[in-house]
Amino acid sequence: MTSLSLRLRLILVFVILALVTWGIASFLAWQQTSKNINELFDTQQMVFAKRLSVLDPETFSGNHSLDKTKKMVPHNRGRQDDDALAFAIFTHDGKMLLNDGDNGRKLKFDYHGDGFVNSTLKDSDDEWRLVWLATADKQYVVVVGQELDYRQDMAQDIVVSQLTPWLVALPLMMLLMIWLITRELKPLRYIAKELSQRQPDDELPLTTQQVPSEVRPMVIALNGLFSRIGNMLARERRFTSDAAHELRSPLAALKVQTEVAMLAGNDEEMRNHALANLTDGIDRSTRVVDQLLMLSRLDSLSELDEVEKVDWPALLQSSVADIYHKAQAEGVEFRLDIKQSPKPIRGHGLLLSVLIRNLFDNAVRYSQSGSCVTVTLESNSFSVEDNGPGVSDEFIQRIGERFYRPPGQAKTGSGLGLSIVQRIARLHGLSVKFGNRPQGGFLVKISWP
Repeated sequence: MTSLSLRLRLILVFVILALVTWGIASFLAWQQTSKNINELFDTQQMVFAKRLSVLDPETFSGNHSLDKTKKMVPHNRGRQDDDALAFAIFTHDGKMLLNDGDNGRKLKFDYHGDGFVNSTLKDSDDEWRLVWLATADKQYVVVVGQELDYRQDMAQDIVVSQLTPWLVALPLMMLLMIWLITRELKPLRYIAKELSQRQPDDELPLTTQQVPSEVRPMVIALNGLFSRIGNMLARERRFTSDAAHELRSPLAALKVQTEVAMLAGNDEEMRNHALANLTDGIDRSTRVVDQLLMLSRLDSLSELDEVEKVDWPALLQSSVADIYHKAQAEGVEFRLDIKQSPKPIRGHGLLLSVLIRNLFDNAVRYSQSGSCVTVTLESNSFSVEDNGPGVSDEFIQRIGERFYRPPGQAKTGSGLGLSIVQRIARLHGLSVKFGNRPQGGFLVKISWP
């Protein structure tokens, strides 16, 4: 089911909200106006009744009705209403002595005590508001009435006069609101258009200018996503380029050795030599691929997951045990010197073991037969020292760059091992320092706070 657009939903919500608000305001205005009018006319009726109660009844003989208003003022009588007020004076036994000549003649004697009551007139079903008031000597009773429809009509006229301008202005407000909503949502349409025209490899961020503050976090998040996608594509392109660059020569060499083995014929020595070179080339290619994949995986990590407590002495002892047989085959001795046992750190045990293995493998590779590799653990660092040729001071700063190998190296390699070490160390917040030993050889020191 397709949902309504945000613009249409906002318009519908605001229209309904405006109508409901206008309806509630009209109802409250009606209630308040009716209350005020009832208070006003009740007060007016009571004042009129008090004034009538002080008249001298002896001046009235028989049933006396005043002239009708229309007869008394036939011309220029203003905008009078017969239902505005009516009055009559009765004796205590119910005999009418005086009335206003209009609706007062229809007032029924139904006195049960002073105060306000709702009742009807003779031969009429319209409800009236009546106030009964006895004179001070209790001989006469005054009644003043007013039709309730008169009050309601007046309240309605007042409310309508107040709300009609708003009712007229409501459509204009709706049109203005639609225009404002359309205008304020324009940046969203611009962003949607920009996204629809965006190329897959476009890494430029979306503009955040003139974007509402409520939408800006989404645009910033999209820009962050584009940046991460760009980094991922860059890593993939770099991996492809690196793999093509590093595997081109080994694969060409493998092809040459394969051709040599095929052309050897009955020359077993040549064939075995070619096959041995082929095996070495395959091992080197496998190592390069493994290192490229490891670097690609490390580059995709922004932070570590599945961290655990890592105990340095146990990790180093395990790594020394793993490299021991390879070192013995190369005529290299390993010595682990634990001067102090540091506190365990939180890290990724497998990646840290890869870091140590690369350092150990590099030390064995460049050490001379009969030499010794020393691993020293202290309170906040460990170091790996070998007796190899070391690195010239002019090239030491570039150690750790990808595919960089100092000139004059006799051993084969890809220049990725120490790059992997630096990347793993950076993920764990470790510091890596490369240098030469004063007595000769290469030194790598890993430290932590």
